[in-house]
Amino acid sequence: MEKTSPKLFSLWIYCVIVFLTDAGLGSNICTSRGASTCQQCLAVHPTCAWCFQEDFGQNVPGSSRCDLKKNLIEAGCRRGSLEYPTSKMHVTENKDLSDKASGSTTDVTQIQPQSMHISLRPDDSQVFTLKVRQVEDYPVDLYYLMDLSYSMNDDLSQLRRLGRGLAEEMSKTTSNLRMGFGAFVDKPVSPYMYISPQEAVLNPCYSIPYKCQPQFGYRHVLSLTEEVGRFTEEVKKQKVSRNRDAPEGGFDAIIQAAVCKEKIGWRPGASHLLVFTTDAKTHVALDGRLAGIVRPNDGQCYVGTDNVYNMSTTMDYPSLALITEKMSENNINLIFAVTSHVESLYKVRRVINVIKLRSKVELELLNVPEELSLTFNATCLNGEVIPGLRSCSGLKRGDTVSFSVEARARGCPKEKRKTFTIKPVGFKDTLQITVNFECECKCQAKAEPDSPVCHHGNGTYECGICLCNPGRLGPRCECAEGDYSPTEQDACTGPDKVVCSGRGDCVCGQCVCHNNDFGKVWGKRCECDDFSCLRYKGELCSGHGTCSCGFCQCDPDWKGENCNCSTRTDTCMSSLGLLCSGRGQCVCGSCECTQPGAYGSTCDKCPTCPDACTLKKDCVECKHFKRGKLFDDDSCTRICRDEIRLVDDLVFHDKNAVNCTYKDEDDCVQRFQYYEDNSGKSILFLVKEPDCPKGPDILVVLLSVAGAILFLGLAALLIWKLLITIHDRREFAKFEEERARAKWETGHNPLYKGATSTFTNITYRGKD
Repeated sequence: MEKTSPKLFSLWIYCVIVFLTDAGLGSNICTSRGASTCQQCLAVHPTCAWCFQEDFGQNVPGSSRCDLKKNLIEAGCRRGSLEYPTSKMHVTENKDLSDKASGSTTDVTQIQPQSMHISLRPDDSQVFTLKVRQVEDYPVDLYYLMDLSYSMNDDLSQLRRLGRGLAEEMSKTTSNLRMGFGAFVDKPVSPYMYISPQEAVLNPCYSIPYKCQPQFGYRHVLSLTEEVGRFTEEVKKQKVSRNRDAPEGGFDAIIQAAVCKEKIGWRPGASHLLVFTTDAKTHVALDGRLAGIVRPNDGQCYVGTDNVYNMSTTMDYPSLALITEKMSENNINLIFAVTSHVESLYKVRRVINVIKLRSKVELELLNVPEELSLTFNATCLNGEVIPGLRSCSGLKRGDTVSFSVEARARGCPKEKRKTFTIKPVGFKDTLQITVNFECECKCQAKAEPDSPVCHHGNGTYECGICLCNPGRLGPRCECAEGDYSPTEQDACTGPDKVVCSGRGDCVCGQCVCHNNDFGKVWGKRCECDDFSCLRYKGELCSGHGTCSCGFCQCDPDWKGENCNCSTRTDTCMSSLGLLCSGRGQCVCGSCECTQPGAYGSTCDKCPTCPDACTLKKDCVECKHFKRGKLFDDDSCTRICRDEIRLVDDLVFHDKNAVNCTYKDEDDCVQRFQYYEDNSGKSILFLVKEPDCPKGPDILVVLLSVAGAILFLGLAALLIWKLLITIHDRREFAKFEEERARAKWETGHNPLYKGATSTFTNITYRGKD
């Protein structure tokens, strides 16, 4: 799919705007918004310019200083008297992406570019592209935070064997791994703990009976270390405790593990993973009031020399916002490893986006000015541009993805220069962007207060016009508010011949607009207001924009005449990470299914569509067997991002896993299982040995042929013998029958012939 250049796209938009304003409205947008100062003119539209030439328009009645640049020049404005700032962009740091984390991590670059400056006019935008790559063999710090409440007793034995498995699995990702360990229960104060009898304080499990350790809030057990054996040993030493209520104090532990960087041993140049294990929901901010704890959590480190959180009984639980802030601030990926019956709780709440180390890249924004809107388009591994998305999933180390970002100025802040940050979640690499809001005219710096140009000093001469002092009116402040001349009403009359649009009074050739209960009225002829825009469901601009002179200026992520169309596409993403499940288009934040038979909020339901087995069969053929239509089309890598794992037999992974069977071109039956993990990554478990029909046995064939020949020979001999026997018997029977019919005299042998035979010569005539 061909990509459109941002410059060509901007030019196309510009041409459309000029066409609509010039041809469709009869006048351009610059002259129709009632801009009376240079600063107001720049805010009307990025195509507008201001002429501050003093004598401009004297010979051209009705001319406006705020107009399109070409119109001003044609009207006699000198180029040196034009205020026409343009938006521009400049990259200040642009290191190439690294391929592998070799040596010091300070030399590793995972985002490009790293720094840039952007200058923006109001309502104008600039488009830039940033690339992100997760380099191979990047250092990883993994801190395991375990719930040691009594309900976890059954799971503790499995967790004790987890260390070696974690290390083996992580070794596939990095050769530079460090692991640490911490534990938590809940605040050791009533009503969260047993306080009576006294024995319950030392052994909360006394009534079960079972020997438990005393309840504690959070305890740091093992700092991050490369010795995986120590991790396993520390886990084996742990004993459960017991708290009184069902929720645990895990959020206290999360905050302390995140902010106590020196105590935990987080490395600045490593990927930080915090694995949170529990089987229950957790307390949140304000739950501490049950124990009389009202001091808010300040997000600071309070782990003492004894490695125990020493503010557990005096400081409230942290809020979700505080956890999110500290995770982002310290570049920590929080992974919830929870039991099945509370899995939905942590998924639905979405405390923090749970990020699989090798599966997903998501951009987060820090300190973005309110007056700046950012729109993202993601280009992930298959090369398809997904509008409105700022994340890519299904990745592995070394993959590179890119994001097209449009930065648009929606207003003018008091501080005209601001800096914000774009960074991938969990990465230390950032893109620093400094924005200059070009809201003011350079000619404003040359303003002359009490200028003689403004009728004996009755105003400030600024950018070619007079800004009159209070009580003065007129182009040169030559009139007082009490002055009135009917002949001056012509300057207040528009094409409709109505003075000041019927919403103001003409005083000294200028319109003084009336106050209005519905909003503000302004303009050279009071033609503009902020309440006459289109409404949707009773709300002005649908509640997603502001009204300016009859036009809706939409908020970020919204568009349309009445701002009722959302440009976000995350609501159209299916569970597979496909836009409308690949069966439709995302229109105004909702999926419009285009494939026959597809329906649902993300077109995910389609009884008549090819099932998952049919779709994934082609990926098995091309990725593993190097054949099939996808392999022939050279589209295997682009379409199939599945990981194929060979297994001896299919086992149960998840209730949503799909077992598939198909017959290949060799007439063999292939069996595989389609499974998606928590990060949305697709895994195909393929059985190593297919079920193929057995070929012919040579020995059996030879013996069969030989046996058949022998059998046929014997059969032929038997048939021949049978025919001969039948024939002989018939001849013998005939002979016997003839013998029986023969009759001769006794003593005469019918077979005897005499020795003398007499012959007669018939030709002999005798003697003459």
